[in-house]
Amino acid sequence: MTKLSGPMLAPRSGGAPTRIVVLLHGYGSDGRDLIDLGGAWGQVLPGALFVAPNAPLPCDGNPYGFQWFPLLVDRIAGRIEGAREAAPVIEEFLNDLWAATGLGAADTVLVGFSQGAMMALHVGTALDQTLAGVIAFSGALVPAERFGQEGVGKPPVALIHGDLDAVVDPAMSREAAELLTANGFEVSYHRSPTLAHGIDNDGLSFATSFLLARLG
Repeated sequence: MTKLSGPMLAPRSGGAPTRIVVLLHGYGSDGRDLIDLGGAWGQVLPGALFVAPNAPLPCDGNPYGFQWFPLLVDRIAGRIEGAREAAPVIEEFLNDLWAATGLGAADTVLVGFSQGAMMALHVGTALDQTLAGVIAFSGALVPAERFGQEGVGKPPVALIHGDLDAVVDPAMSREAAELLTANGFEVSYHRSPTLAHGIDNDGLSFATSFLLARLG
């Protein structure tokens, strides 16, 4: 199985990490796209290790970037198949991180943007262990086969989406909020009225508050 790697930021405290934040980038990008979030969040979480792995596949639409799964003509079927195939490599990455640091799911928040948000939600809501939280920017929920089953962890989830997003329909986050809530997840939902496909200051502030509540 492919081993993930990418940029990371050691704890600002200078000691061993006491928390982990994993950042999953969007389609056609790489870990450098989100690692700056670690620079901002490290100021309020000095004991946290921030890791932004590159997705395992070269991007079909950008020779310099990566993808968690390809974009098919049938986007719905492509997400279902693609997320299922990409999930094990992320799960292995998390297990390796926990083994290396001596930390665990309860010390970890999984964050994603766009396609990375889809993977964060897909993986984070289907683990045996319960993560400290999942933050999904501009994403969608592609439920894993184990989603909602007894014995599967149910971490708190933050969903953040711009109302003017023309890449990933904002309705997908609203639908995710409804499905997650119906299955017993604690959901925090933020809409950015004038935002397209991206992360703005309001959404970042909302995510920071959520992150501090889970790991602070």
